[in-house]
Amino acid sequence: MKYMMFVCTDTEPDTDKENEPDIDVWVEENDAKGRRLQGMALAPTSTATTVRVRNGELLVSDGPFAETQEVIVGFDLLECADLDEAIEVARAHPMAREGRLELRPFADFEQ
Repeated sequence: MKYMMFVCTDTEPDTDKENEPDIDVWVEENDAKGRRLQGMALAPTSTATTVRVRNGELLVSDGPFAETQEVIVGFDLLECADLDEAIEVARAHPMAREGRLELRPFADFEQ
């Protein structure tokens, strides 16, 4: 099952710095096991463009629309047997301690 894992910042990171995971090790391990299909960091929110259409009018603005301290800073596309495995993969990611990870399965419109 494929999951999109959004990597986000958080205003309250873990203060326990002991045994912090290494992102390079996490990537290598999950790439080797075929669980991480793709992943990438995103450019800062200052480079973002928000696009909306309202009443037929195109509205384009710089940056994210909502002001928030929690932002998406990257993503990983995961292939896991089930949600439990995806949770274990996310648990070992460094941003599970420094930020937050949102796991979301891809929709299956054929069911």
